[in-house]
This record gives sequence, structure tokens and C-alpha cells, in this order.
Amino acid sequence: MATYRVGLVGAQRGVGLTSQFGVHPDTEVTALCDLNEARLAGVAEDFKVPESGMFTSYDAFLEAPIDIVVVGTPIQLHAEQAIKAMESGKHVLSEVTAAWTIEECGQIVDTVKKTGRTYMLAENMCYVHYIREWKEWVRQGRIGDIFYAESEYIHDIRRLLWDESSGEAFWRLERPPIYYCTHSLGPLLMLMEDRVVRATGAHAGYRVVPNRGPSCLNMEVALFETEKGAIIKILRSQVAPREPGMHYYSLYGTKGFVENDHGNGWEGGKGKLFIEGEMDEYEVIDCPNADPAATPEQMRGGHGSSEHFLVTDFVEALQTDSRPPIDVIRGMDFTVPGICAHESAMNRGTWVDVPHFEW
Repeated sequence: MATYRVGLVGAQRGVGLTSQFGVHPDTEVTALCDLNEARLAGVAEDFKVPESGMFTSYDAFLEAPIDIVVVGTPIQLHAEQAIKAMESGKHVLSEVTAAWTIEECGQIVDTVKKTGRTYMLAENMCYVHYIREWKEWVRQGRIGDIFYAESEYIHDIRRLLWDESSGEAFWRLERPPIYYCTHSLGPLLMLMEDRVVRATGAHAGYRVVPNRGPSCLNMEVALFETEKGAIIKILRSQVAPREPGMHYYSLYGTKGFVENDHGNGWEGGKGKLFIEGEMDEYEVIDCPNADPAATPEQMRGGHGSSEHFLVTDFVEALQTDSRPPIDVIRGMDFTVPGICAHESAMNRGTWVDVPHFEW
């Protein structure tokens, strides 16, 4: 079996993903790229990458002998870096979201078609353990046809928006809350085997913090219509004072519903399941982020066992010359609706048609 050589650009945000390449039997981390030389040196030591594999220039990094580029930089750079990597013959695993604009999304799709390289969006919430369990229940038809779904992702990241002492703005300051909806929308679309066709959005202004940038919106809410005629509601905030932060998901089908509890933090918790004809009232279910059978190495990604299963799927796609589960088209299905919803929210909720890319 061939060993794939992996390079990471963005030696902070992308370390969780790359940790799984470091322990996968068919991959090795051989190159790193980051503008921060101290961070670069620290991560290089962790992955035992020699000085010859350390780069501060992305163009020089792409000339290194690598097969896979993990894009873990700020979202504004994802499209440019993914495109350059594929044009230089590398496969790409990109942190979320795929791109900053719809035009960039189209450029990534075109590049995949032109180069024949494999692209996967690294949406780790599709791989948390309870979502994988729900996927099996949906596949079995236990919940029936899904006609409504919703998600809430509340994560107070004010400390990541600007430096309190210097006032320096960080890259996330320009990211509207609903732009970053793949953690919410991705798992729902995967479970429903559906895609969004229309979007509308609304925002709740700037009350928690002053308007220093789009990320400071108190809350954004999106409603999405899907190709199969279902409705999805997504609620997002990056500044609402809530601890712990949380992901909430619910699905309603013709035979029942499933949801995790609002009180769950990042480690998962409990939830509810009701199936008409199987039970008289809902059952309390476990909703763990991590597979109970996961090894310590498989937990190194930082989000339970999700990065392990994500990277395993990506490598298997390369080995079998097949499309990964979240391929370039699916990655854009997860990304584009959030861009459209923010456009709508800035225009008093006007419904927006959501573009869809095809092979």
C-alpha cells in the first residue's frame, strides 16, 4: 500500500486534522507551512518534521515532495490555496468552510474537474458518534421521511475576534455567524440526503458588542428550503454569552423525531428519540461525540473520534480512486447556503435562490 506524504498549511487550526494523518498507517506528515516561525517549529517537533520540511512560503511548500495538502488557514485563503495545491498535483483536505464567496466555490469545483485531484471538505461534525448513529437510524427508515430539521451552534469566540490590549483585528472578525454554518447544516443535509435550494435570513443587530465587523452580529437565523421539500432552521452566534457552547440538532420525520439536548456541551450528552409504533413515549438516549470503542490515538483530533473517521474516509477515497463522502460538490452544498442566508439577512429577509454545482 502506498504511503501518502502529507503537508499542512496553517499550523494552528489544521493540527487536529493532521494529527490523524500522523497515526494513519498509510500516511506520514512530511511538510508544514505557517507564517509564525515559533508555531511552525513547535508543530514540526510534534510531528517530527525536519527543518527541510518547514516553510513560511506557500509556493515553496507546494514544491516539496507531498501528495496531500491539508488547508487549515483562515477561510479567506481556502479557495486560493486549495486551487494552487490541486494545480500543482496535490489532493486537498480543506478545513471548513470551503470558500469565502460563491464565485470561489465555483472556481474550486472547476479546478477539481480540470485537474482530476481529490478534494474533500473536512466537516468533522458529520463524523461525531451520535450523528453517525442517527445516520443508521435514518437509513433504516425508523424516523420516516424527514420534513423538518434544525440546528443551533452557539460558540462565544469574542477572544478570537480581536486583541483586547492592542485592538488588532483577527481574521474571524469579518466572518458573519451564518457563514460558518457547515457544522450545523452539513450533518443535517447528510442525514437527509438533501440539498438547499432557497434561503432566507435575519439578524438580531449588535447589542452584545459594538459593530466592529459582521462577526459581531448578536445572532443570525436562516431558513432553508430543500430540494425534497423539507425545511431547515439554523441559528448561529459567535458572541452570545452562553457557557458551555453547544451544538443542537433535531430531526422530525413521518414516524418520529430525534434530538440531542440543548444543555449538551462539546463532549456530547443525552438526547431524545421517539418512534411511533415502537414506543409509547420518548426514550432518553446517549449522544456521545466519541465512539466508545475509540483508542487514545483515534481521539487525538480534539473533537472526539470524528477526525479519525474523517481522515480514514479521505485516505480510502484516494486508495480506491473514488469520491470521498464530502466531495467537492457536497462541500459546496454545505458552504453556499450560509453565504446566501447572510445576503438575505442584510436585505431584510429576501428569499435567495441557492446555486448548486454539478459534476
